[in-house]
Amino acid sequence: MARLLQIAGLVIGLAGLVLQICITVPASMEAGRSFVGSLVFYFSFFTILTNIGAVLVHVSLLSPGGYAWFPAFAGPRTRAGVAVAITLVFIVYATVLAQLWQPQGLFLLCDVLLHYVTPVLFVLWWLVAGADGSTRWRDISWWMIYPVAYLAYALTRAPISGEVPYPFLDVAKNGAASVAVSALGITGLFLALCVVAVLADHGISRMRSPGVHQGTKTAS
Repeated sequence: MARLLQIAGLVIGLAGLVLQICITVPASMEAGRSFVGSLVFYFSFFTILTNIGAVLVHVSLLSPGGYAWFPAFAGPRTRAGVAVAITLVFIVYATVLAQLWQPQGLFLLCDVLLHYVTPVLFVLWWLVAGADGSTRWRDISWWMIYPVAYLAYALTRAPISGEVPYPFLDVAKNGAASVAVSALGITGLFLALCVVAVLADHGISRMRSPGVHQGTKTAS
């Protein structure tokens, strides 16, 4: 079950990322960006970066070669952090972004794969096999670096490039106050998901080895 979820997550994640870049770069160049600018535009989305992280977790665990290349992604705390980030992708898209545009054709397929299918597969896999009780509350401070750094990048790049990856980060259109509220709200949601992830990780670990924990409790 766990390996099947992991293989499905890897295959679908890679397919979604490759298809997305194949249709995004030509469309972006038609809109007036250069090839390099189109690549930068593609890699400027939190969804893309997070799905790449999920794929690297799967690659690092499914093969010795993958582990040799991406050992940092095999660690349990990285797995939990990616689970938090990709859950955020699912929630924000489903509740906010999905109502803002109506993709068609291959763009719709990529949206479904990268915003719904891969997050569900990754979180299910993490709950089944990835969580092991090794996360600590202090890990949250490390996980928080990712969304904060991403927000800093997106907001810094916006006045230079004249574009933002997500409409709610558009200071020119929405105003600084609105963007600040959106950024704080999403950061707060990420923090709440971090807390849930640590609790879930410890809870799942206890359910998997009740005898060990009971013996520890009795001995203490």
